[in-house]
Amino acid sequence: MMITDMERRDFLKYSAAAGVLLAAGNTFGENASADGGKDPAQVNSNIVEVDKVTIWVLTDNYYDALRPDNKITKRYRATPGKSIHAEHGLSYYVETVVNGQTSTCMFDYGLDPVGVLNNLALLGIDIGKSNAFSLSHGHFDHFMAAVEILKQNRPRLPKDAPFYVGEEAFDRRYILRPGGTDLVDLGQLKKEDLEALGLKVVVVKNSTPIIPGAYFTGHIERLTAYEKMAPNLLIKRGEKPEPDDFRGEQGLFFKVKGKGLVILSGCAHVGIVNTVKQAQKVAQTEKILGIMGGFHLINKQPEIIQSTVADIKSMKPEFIAPTHCTGFEAIVAFQKEMPNEFILNTAGTQYTLSA
Repeated sequence: MMITDMERRDFLKYSAAAGVLLAAGNTFGENASADGGKDPAQVNSNIVEVDKVTIWVLTDNYYDALRPDNKITKRYRATPGKSIHAEHGLSYYVETVVNGQTSTCMFDYGLDPVGVLNNLALLGIDIGKSNAFSLSHGHFDHFMAAVEILKQNRPRLPKDAPFYVGEEAFDRRYILRPGGTDLVDLGQLKKEDLEALGLKVVVVKNSTPIIPGAYFTGHIERLTAYEKMAPNLLIKRGEKPEPDDFRGEQGLFFKVKGKGLVILSGCAHVGIVNTVKQAQKVAQTEKILGIMGGFHLINKQPEIIQSTVADIKSMKPEFIAPTHCTGFEAIVAFQKEMPNEFILNTAGTQYTLSA
């Protein structure tokens, strides 16, 4: 997208203002709901515990057919002509078991529908049996493949299946590349495209059950001083792009009976520590079984990576599996500081967590 000189001046002026707040340790929209008011406490003492949750990483940035399994992982082994597709994207398939009842959903869809459909077939997953669909946030590497994947499976999709999103999931977004002056259009998911497939779009703000035992975090408060808004990521509100505070970004979490929380993030633009704290607040427990997903630490300053690793380590999860946008340096830092908890994720990996 090419922007005019006037738009560029407006953006630079807005970015300068953002920089002042960021330097002060503040963020746009901090602790505020979309309408400008304080977001109500999102505490639910009636969280349904799962007997088992299985998470398939349908696609991720990395695939390794020779990576060994451990007690909670099962990796897809490539054979001649059959290999998992990896990409700059992220997609999950989730299955919960609550009191003997099995429920399933998708969470994010990746970038390339051909690749993700290939992986679904290799993993033996039929999304036509899904009870619901969900999206973490409105960036193309999480939604781009959604419509085509769902269209390919349309005859088998349950009628009026819900498609859960947070606020602003359908808004257009941009990025300002380092050293550049032109905004790159990141596109947008269209609500009407999903509805045309017979899905019921549900926009949520507070913590919401997606399927039994699987919950959106709801609005994630910015509590840490170092997990700040990226001024080069923008969203179009009104007529002009402005810095994106990701007020509608959602994590997904589960409370495994007797074991604690499993937190699953898409990109954690609001911060992975903030995301975990939000899940703990909603579920009213500090106990963490596992943390996995994109942590958005790629290209971050070493001190931000170090602070994140230290805070996650202090939460004492039994396992941690960074994916996607976490970045090489941060992944190495987690492996170094938490070698016993660390799992190197690969696309096509199945995680099984039981009570």
